[in-house]
Amino acid sequence: MLDYLGIKSIDELFDDIPPETKIGLDLPDGRSDMEVEREIKKILGKNLSFFDMPSFLPIIKPHYIPPVVDEIISRQEFYTSYTPYQPEASQGILQAMFEYQSIIAELTGMDVANVSMYDSATALGEAALMAHRINRKRKIVIPRNIFWHKKSVLANYVRGAGLKVVEVDYGEDGRMKLDFNADEVAAIYIENPNFFGLIERRYDEIEEMKERMGAILIAGVDPLSLAIFKPPSHYGADIVIGDGYLGNPMNFGGPLLGIFACRKEFVRQMPGKIVGVTEDSNGKRAFCMTLQTREQHIRRGRATSNICSNQALCCIAFLAYVAAMGSNGLRRTALKNMENARLMAEGMKKIGFSMPFEGEFFNEFVVSSPINGNELNKKLFPHKIQLGLAIDEFVKNGILIGVTEMHDEEIVRNALERIEEVMEEEDHDGKI
Repeated sequence: MLDYLGIKSIDELFDDIPPETKIGLDLPDGRSDMEVEREIKKILGKNLSFFDMPSFLPIIKPHYIPPVVDEIISRQEFYTSYTPYQPEASQGILQAMFEYQSIIAELTGMDVANVSMYDSATALGEAALMAHRINRKRKIVIPRNIFWHKKSVLANYVRGAGLKVVEVDYGEDGRMKLDFNADEVAAIYIENPNFFGLIERRYDEIEEMKERMGAILIAGVDPLSLAIFKPPSHYGADIVIGDGYLGNPMNFGGPLLGIFACRKEFVRQMPGKIVGVTEDSNGKRAFCMTLQTREQHIRRGRATSNICSNQALCCIAFLAYVAAMGSNGLRRTALKNMENARLMAEGMKKIGFSMPFEGEFFNEFVVSSPINGNELNKKLFPHKIQLGLAIDEFVKNGILIGVTEMHDEEIVRNALERIEEVMEEEDHDGKI
């Protein structure tokens, strides 16, 4: 090939690239397949699984995934399918999407759900723009205590539309203050459970706040918590968003899917895709793409979003998980999450940690540590324990802990023993 091209080496193909922009790759000489596999296994051997090094980080937490989930999403009809532009050839994937929407609608209490956003952060950005389209107001009210990536994505979304994000502080109980007032509020965003893991039960106050400002209420939820707590529809939510992690492995933070559901009257302003049920020419039930208001399909000026895809395979994993667990299985799993989280919280209080917020929580909670959270994590690494997320921005020496059904009593007890050992070492060094 080099002779045919009239060059002496492959490097000549890249002569047009300025030397200062070239990235040198120090690649080894070619090897056989067997040698490459052996080398890759050595590299992978550096990784530690949850059981080798239990993690108590929030957000992306370990949840058990029944084997049937992988079996279902590994089917080529799902695994290799693309956007179903030809419904007559895509009934299987369309039905799966429809069933996913149905489950999300049932969990959230909303009238309609789409076939997902990318994650909760993009869903929040899309929800803010959707609220603006509905009432043309220009302020988006959010709690100060939400995750940084959500604030960043939201800021990027609203900048082009000329919207303003207003942050509201939280009270001593760790919950968003609801006694504020503002004009021109397009949407109010609340989280339940919130950033600190606390459950929100001020239903009447939330609805009163929404009516007082004439705003769209966006609720951010944990889908598993909806198996045991009242859905957002109970306290007047107009749009519901969240991370649809159920059935999907952690995979270093993704991929995920962004849950998005709303009331029926706002469906024309909803971003993303909606699959519906109709009848074919023979009068049989058939599934089709009912709504897809993006710029590829309608006039750009009337498009609701430029998101050009969805997380369909992740949606099917979510669907397979919920179908396999059933309502009773979801409820038992949610309760086990709470049980394990309380076991961890009580154990941490006994060894010297305090809880700045004593309210009801789901499977995440905040503790105040005698030493800085990041420093504590560094000292726990040799003991193969990854504790939680340091949140000094909100609580001095605060650590946000995440616990699931995977953190059984043995894992929790072992972690508490290792933490106590580290704390005692610090005490003996006179650093506490």
